[in-house]
Amino acid sequence: MHKTSLTAGIISDTHGALPLSAIKALSCTDLIIHAGDIGKPAVLDNLQKIAPVFPVKGNMDRGEWAVKIPYKELINKGGVLLYVLHDASNLDLDPAASGFSAVISGHTHRPLIEEHDGVLFINPGSAVQPRGNYPPSIVLLTIKDKYLDPRFISLA
Repeated sequence: MHKTSLTAGIISDTHGALPLSAIKALSCTDLIIHAGDIGKPAVLDNLQKIAPVFPVKGNMDRGEWAVKIPYKELINKGGVLLYVLHDASNLDLDPAASGFSAVISGHTHRPLIEEHDGVLFINPGSAVQPRGNYPPSIVLLTIKDKYLDPRFISLA
């Protein structure tokens, strides 16, 4: 049977910790996007056991283990282009003109889903250190027929 949709798990700002609640929430995903501030290579190793991982480097990702991680990532899945970077304030292009369906970032530790000029901006918040009275969270992004359906998953 041909699969007509896929689910991307979006996680950010783990800072070296990967809660069991995040592992459980991501267990249904086809791929995982880590939007930076990973903290330790073990976080990526554990996520890789669930699904292919597309990480970007955050401002706190330093050391030999982080050298190979890109600052930006372009993901083409399910007929959509996803642009991933850690800090959305460093966005140096027009995502709509570039043909991106979504811009995925972290950094603020605050969850956000907004649309601007037909482009979805997604920040999953932080899986371990949320700010602004938000619970720890991730986003599950369903991609079906070029349509994006993001939803927050509280890890509290």
